[in-house]
Amino acid sequence: MICALGAAICFGTATVLQAMGARRAATTGAGGDAALLLRALRDWRYLAGLALDGLGFVLQIAALRSIPIYAVGAALASSLAVTAVVAARLLRVRLSGAEWAAVALVCVGLALLGLASGAQGGRPGSTALKYPMLAAAVGVLLLGTVGGHLRGRSRSLLLGLGAGFGFGVVEVSVRLIDGLTPSALFTDPATYALLLGGGAAFLLLTSALQRGSVTTATAGMVIGETIGPGLVGVVWLGDRTREGLTWLAVLGFALALAAALTLTRFGEPPAPTSP
Repeated sequence: MICALGAAICFGTATVLQAMGARRAATTGAGGDAALLLRALRDWRYLAGLALDGLGFVLQIAALRSIPIYAVGAALASSLAVTAVVAARLLRVRLSGAEWAAVALVCVGLALLGLASGAQGGRPGSTALKYPMLAAAVGVLLLGTVGGHLRGRSRSLLLGLGAGFGFGVVEVSVRLIDGLTPSALFTDPATYALLLGGGAAFLLLTSALQRGSVTTATAGMVIGETIGPGLVGVVWLGDRTREGLTWLAVLGFALALAAALTLTRFGEPPAPTSP
């Protein structure tokens, strides 16, 4: 659970640092997206954010290989609470009383989940599950094609859900990988499901945030990457809770997820007010 919380802290902090670096790059010169990216890559805050993303991904993999998927998913959703707190400190973003309460509820929900979650399921993922994950990753790309032709909140919601499904494919695929040697990785369908699902999720989320509602897209992503993968872990991979504490795990999961959805506007910190 410590690795999952560490990943949430890394991802949440990286969001703010990358936003700060990208905004500074946008105000120091003109040019297209490529020029903006090159300027951002010269900003230490943007680079620090990328480094934190890399560290968070490593911690996420470590968590997924050791604790139930439902616990990791809830912890990663809590990165929105981290982003809100860091944005309030570094970007001078004002949090309402309800948003501060949501941050506190995320912490309570994760504490309950940590107390109730049991050991990772010992049931190995069958080859029959690896190919559906690969097919699901392809489906995420097709969903992005459909969502790209929509308009308004429907577009943001569908692309956000698609991104969440893609990240969910990553979470399940990490558990399905049999070995970490190069020969095992190159011949394992779960490896390609992980790469394709992660890449598709990133593309869909980027598209949703560029031309749509950040809140709607982030809400769809949080729902897509927590509920489905958690159910797969319980039904097919044998994830369980501590004896007699299933109700507490369900309560903690629901509380953390609901509170995180309250903070979805921090999926992309708001732009500062012009002087």
